[in-house]
Amino acid sequence: MDPRKERTITALLRAAEEVFRERPVADVTVDEIATRAGVAVGSIYNHFGSKAGLHAAVVERALEADRDHMDRAYTSDRTPLQQIYAAADEYLAFYLANPDYFRMLAFPTGPGQYPAGQELAERLARSVSEQNERLTMALRRGIAAGELRDVNVEDVTTVLWAAWNGIISLGWRPDELRRGEAELRRLLTVATDVVATGLLR
Repeated sequence: MDPRKERTITALLRAAEEVFRERPVADVTVDEIATRAGVAVGSIYNHFGSKAGLHAAVVERALEADRDHMDRAYTSDRTPLQQIYAAADEYLAFYLANPDYFRMLAFPTGPGQYPAGQELAERLARSVSEQNERLTMALRRGIAAGELRDVNVEDVTTVLWAAWNGIISLGWRPDELRRGEAELRRLLTVATDVVATGLLR
């Protein structure tokens, strides 16, 4: 890629991430993003097609970071139960390294009235479902191996995913309920322990 083009794209993505962190996408203008990036407004249309396209590119970066972390959890050297604990650890690591990305994926804003927003919301939901399917498959493997008892794996996946999201969200509370990294890690282990104990044969 041409270095100048690469710098422009990087500047736009960084500016968009900053602005989208502060306000809903619908409230942000392309002029504001371009000004913050220090480039012409036309650069957004040239490289991303629209504000929605730029937002989609930011979300894709978040999804890629999430996939990278989850890949580290579901390794073949781990038992299914170990993979589940590793997934909780990596999900926290993803949040700690990319708190804004985590919020974007775990607690997305409404899609708005335009088709591009609806399409992005559907894409995001599909990607999250794909990651949750890896957890579901680990549960199935554990049941097949006799390590875990037979349960509704889709329900257990949803419970774990929702519990992990809720626990990690304590990390950005503005009050006395806020939790630091060490306590978040402990609480994730507790939540996974509670479910795992109920899963064991």
